[in-house]
Amino acid sequence: MFNHFRKEIDWGGRKLVLETGKVARQADGAVMARYGDTIVLCTVVGARTTKPGQDFFPLTVNYQEKAFAAGKIPGGFFRREGRPSEAETLISRLIDRPIRPLFPNGFRNEVQVIATVLSHDLENDPDVVAMVGCSAALTLSGIPFFGPVAGARVGYKDGQYILNPTADQRETSELELVVAGTSEGVLMVESEAQELSEEVMLGAVTFGHAAFQPVIQAIIELAERAAKDPWPLPEQSEEEKTLAARVDALARTGLAAAYREPQKQVRQDAVAAAKKQAAAALVAEGIDAEKAKGLFKDLEADIVRNAILDTGLRIDGRDTRTVRPIVAEVGVLPRAHGSALFTRGETQALCVATLGTGQDEQIVDALAGEYREHFMLHYNFPPYSVGETGRMGSPGRREIGHGKLAWRAIHPLLPAKETFPYTLRVVSEITESNGSSSMATVCGSSLALMDAGVPLPRSVAGIAMGLIKEDRGFAVLSDILGDEDHLGDMDFKVAGTEKGVTSLQMDIKITSITPEIMKVALAQARDGRMHILGEMAKAITGARDDVAATAPRITIINVPKDKIREVIGTGGKVIREIVEQTGTKIDIEDDGTIKIAATDGDQAQKAIDWIRGIVAEPEIGVIYTGKVVKIAEFGAFVNFLGSRDGLVHISELAQGRVAKTGDVVNVGDAVKVKVVGFDERGKVKLSMRVVDQATGEDIADKVGPKGGRRDKDRGDGADPAQAPQPAV
Repeated sequence: MFNHFRKEIDWGGRKLVLETGKVARQADGAVMARYGDTIVLCTVVGARTTKPGQDFFPLTVNYQEKAFAAGKIPGGFFRREGRPSEAETLISRLIDRPIRPLFPNGFRNEVQVIATVLSHDLENDPDVVAMVGCSAALTLSGIPFFGPVAGARVGYKDGQYILNPTADQRETSELELVVAGTSEGVLMVESEAQELSEEVMLGAVTFGHAAFQPVIQAIIELAERAAKDPWPLPEQSEEEKTLAARVDALARTGLAAAYREPQKQVRQDAVAAAKKQAAAALVAEGIDAEKAKGLFKDLEADIVRNAILDTGLRIDGRDTRTVRPIVAEVGVLPRAHGSALFTRGETQALCVATLGTGQDEQIVDALAGEYREHFMLHYNFPPYSVGETGRMGSPGRREIGHGKLAWRAIHPLLPAKETFPYTLRVVSEITESNGSSSMATVCGSSLALMDAGVPLPRSVAGIAMGLIKEDRGFAVLSDILGDEDHLGDMDFKVAGTEKGVTSLQMDIKITSITPEIMKVALAQARDGRMHILGEMAKAITGARDDVAATAPRITIINVPKDKIREVIGTGGKVIREIVEQTGTKIDIEDDGTIKIAATDGDQAQKAIDWIRGIVAEPEIGVIYTGKVVKIAEFGAFVNFLGSRDGLVHISELAQGRVAKTGDVVNVGDAVKVKVVGFDERGKVKLSMRVVDQATGEDIADKVGPKGGRRDKDRGDGADPAQAPQPAV
């Protein structure tokens, strides 16, 4: 019925299976990738023609998780999958980054890659499986693609690297690293680490690269049997070659002069003027200037790259190792819990930290199960930061990716929830941008958290490295500018402390880089990071001794687990009453841990006393304050110790004889009562008669109640038969 091809290998102790020809046969390439019981369907479709005037490569990668893959029904009103989650967006980027550089220059056909998770065994993460499957689908499709690529996850524990660690292994691993590349070298790295050394990080990258070589070979062997006929490669026509030479002749001198201007805005104006002048000359010669747009960028790259290799100097006059001037400030916003303004050259991040309670935690509904996140870092990149107008709306893939990178850099240094029970949110507003705003976010976030009193043991800083690589040599650039990012070959971001690396991200725009280049970049990045940490220390050297006055104070108390129900009350009645009357926020955990948050110490103490009163056991002989909740002929019921009730018998309401309960108390009265015993059912017996209602002091029981009756259960030892009789 159909041609079905299958390739299976043992990889990291589990079977990796790649199948094609059975599902999604109308796509240009379709591969079902399976690792353990995790299955991802990866498809590729390419447009046969390009849109008129299109001067970029329209590649889109969509990774999507189906709830049925883990035997779940989606939440929400519609009960179906909706907009991509943050995790889906990040994995879409993870797949996009290593495959994008491998399409040929000049290829402008639209290509869409879709990875759909069909089964998740909750042990093997689908992201690497999806990456491998998408690479295989592209390799089989016939679309021009200089792959295949493969990827692997690397863990690290007890000095040993772990290939594709399971979910349980990842919980105790000191490293979470995903590396992707070709047989020749590495293209992409994404990681979070527990302050590991540069040597360990480089070793993890090389370990992962070696480990996925059998996967690349498996894709090649599958393609030898199942690949479609290749599409023709795009070639530069003679007309395009002539146009390129003409653009070079008309614009090189002006663009070279413009790129010697160190200030960004002035440089951009000069570049625009040089292009405009060259375009006008082309039009005068009868040439459509629109056709030259892409050629201008190629010329700019050639000018900038060769100038660096020839002179060792960059666009703004720096050498390859110098970091731009840094100014770090904290406490810039008076009402924020913590704030910092971090400026490095023409890049600036305003970072604001907010402390919340457990009620502010983010609830994440993931395939592997629902969990709560107590640290959030949100990155915003408004168009004014680069002097442009643009769309304002929900965060895009770039904002989500940059925020997650900064999150990974800070996360390993956060205190445990048990010692610092706050929910943390950091917002980074990029107010200026000219290179590596994500690393400015790392620096600013570290400062803001310390300003908020979050006990980070050390500051965290980040730096972005660039690369110019030609046949005649290479140069690694510290603290790259925006233009160096656009026109260079690598974006290599390293974040960490004085002790080691906490996050590393690398994207390559060429086919691969060597371990030698990575070693140079890591060493140079460490020098830059140490310099930045020194500049940050001028603003703040450690976390403040206490949280801000505007932040909630959280007090933790513990109650017996069997008392939780009493604290909550029927339908939450009791806890709601406590919150409403004290103005606090209260979180109750299953183990009996209760967190009380309030900005006012008296409010917090009132809530604490209330809760302790609820869970406390009444003690004989102890005097309590209570409220009359019900009266009857035989006495009054008094609520004390939170929700606990006890009976004050009519004979215990007052000294002397009491004819009627209502003569002494009414519902709602506040009274002082003493616990005098328990009945056979364990109910509490109370007395008002032996307590001074004005002072709350215990008074001597010298005079019996009117009528001469003394109760045995008062504990006074008197014989009721010998009690004095009332006068007639």
